[in-house]
Amino acid sequence: MAPAKAEPQQPATGMTLIVMVGLAIAFLLFMAFLNVVKSGNLWSETNLLFATLIFYSGAAALYLGFGVTGTESYVKTASFATWLGLAANTAAVAHRWYEAGHPPFASVYEMLLSFVWTLAALTLIAEKKYGVKVIGTVTMPVAIVGVVLMQLLRTDVHPLVPALQSTWLHVHVTLAMLAYAACALSFALAAMFLIQDKMKTETFLAVTSASTLAIYAGVVLTRFEKGGGLSLVAWNPEQKSEMFLSKGVRLFVTIPDLGWLLTLTLLVVASPLVLYGLSRWKTTNRDSFLTLANRAVFLSILLQVMALVMFLVRASDGRYPSLDADGLFPTSLAASPFILSGLVGGVFISLLYLLLLWRRPDLERLLPSADILDRLTYKTICLAFPLLTLMIAAGAYWANQTWGSYWSWDPKETWAAITWLVYALYLHMRITRGWRGRRAAYFAIAGFAVVMFTFFGVTYLLPGLHAYA
Repeated sequence: MAPAKAEPQQPATGMTLIVMVGLAIAFLLFMAFLNVVKSGNLWSETNLLFATLIFYSGAAALYLGFGVTGTESYVKTASFATWLGLAANTAAVAHRWYEAGHPPFASVYEMLLSFVWTLAALTLIAEKKYGVKVIGTVTMPVAIVGVVLMQLLRTDVHPLVPALQSTWLHVHVTLAMLAYAACALSFALAAMFLIQDKMKTETFLAVTSASTLAIYAGVVLTRFEKGGGLSLVAWNPEQKSEMFLSKGVRLFVTIPDLGWLLTLTLLVVASPLVLYGLSRWKTTNRDSFLTLANRAVFLSILLQVMALVMFLVRASDGRYPSLDADGLFPTSLAASPFILSGLVGGVFISLLYLLLLWRRPDLERLLPSADILDRLTYKTICLAFPLLTLMIAAGAYWANQTWGSYWSWDPKETWAAITWLVYALYLHMRITRGWRGRRAAYFAIAGFAVVMFTFFGVTYLLPGLHAYA
C-alpha cells in the first residue's frame, strides 16, 4: 500500500500573541477606567496619554512579533493598535490645545506631544503607502520613550512668555516637529537599508555596544559620586519642581550604591565592543570572540534591566542626603527624565540587535529591497530638508521681531544650523556626486543623531535664549 499523504500544514495565524496583547491592553484600560471612576475625570490629558502609551506599547509588541515570525496578522493588528494610539494621541493634543489656548508648542512636553503624534502618523504612511511593514519595530519604541518622557516632564499650563506670544511660534515649531519626525523616519529606513545591504551583523554589534556605552558613560561620568553613589536633582513634590540652593544652582542628592551598579553595567555594555575589537585584531579564533561578544550582549541586557528597575525603585521614592546641604531631601523620576529615557533606550537598542542576530534572514525577507529603502530614505530627507530650511527661516524672522536680530548664535540656533548642514551635505553629495548606498545611509543616521542632540541635549546642557523650549 502506498503511504498516506501527510496533511499540509496550515500557516500560523498568529492568534496567540494577538490575544495576549489584546488581553493586556484590555486589562490596563480596565484598571485605568477604575481609577477614572474614582476621580470622575475621564477626558483628562493624563488619561489620554496613558491610553496612547498602552496602544503604542501593544503595537510595538506586535510589530516586534511580526519581525520575528513574519506573521501577517501581527502587522495588521499592530497597525490597528497604532491607529487607536494615534486617536488617543490626537485627543491629547486637542485637549492640550484647548486648555492652553494655543497649539502645543511652547515647552519640551508640548513639543514631544506633537513629535510623537507626527512620528506615529508617518509610521502608518510608510507602512501603507511604501510597504515598509517592519518600520514600527524602530519607530514605535521611539514613540513609547517619548510618551514615557512626557509623563515625567512638567505638564502644568503657564501663560506664554512675551517672546512666545506670536503666530510665528506655531509656524516655527510645526515645521520643526514635522522635520524631526521625518528625520526619525529616514533614520529607521537607513538602518533597514544597511540590513538589506548585507552589512555584517558584527558591525551592528559594535554600533549597538557603542550606543549603549555612550548612554551609560554619559550618566556615570556626570553623576557618579565618591563612595559609589549616584547624584540626582532634588525634587519638591508640593510644587512639582526642582529644588535650588540659589538662583540657577540646583540642589543634588546622592543615592547610595546606585553609581556602582551603573558603573558595572557600563563595563558590561562595553565588553561586546572590546571583544569585537579583538576579533578584528586577531587573525585566529575570530569567531570565538564574536560568539563571546554576542553572549555579552545578552548579559548586558540583563544588567541593563536590573539597573533600570533599581533606578525606578530608588529614584521614585525615598529621601537622600546631599553633599551641598544638611538633611535628607526627596528626588523623583520627574527630576531626571532624560536619564530614565537613556536607560530605557539602551534596553530597546540591545533588544533590536538581538532581533537582528536571531532572525536576520526573516527580516531580510520581510523588508523591501535595498534599492527601494535607499530611495525611500532619500525621499524622506527630501521632505525633511525643506521643512528644516523653512523652520530656520521662520525662526530667524521671528527672532528679529522679538530680539531685534536675525541670528544670535544661541546654542539651539547653532545646532539647528549644524543639522541643516548635515542634511544639505547629504543632498549635495547624492545629487552632484551620485552618492548612494551605505555612505548615504551613514549620513542619514548621523543627521538623526544631531537632531536628537539639538532637540534634547542642547535644551538641558547648553541653555540659552531657547531655555524655555
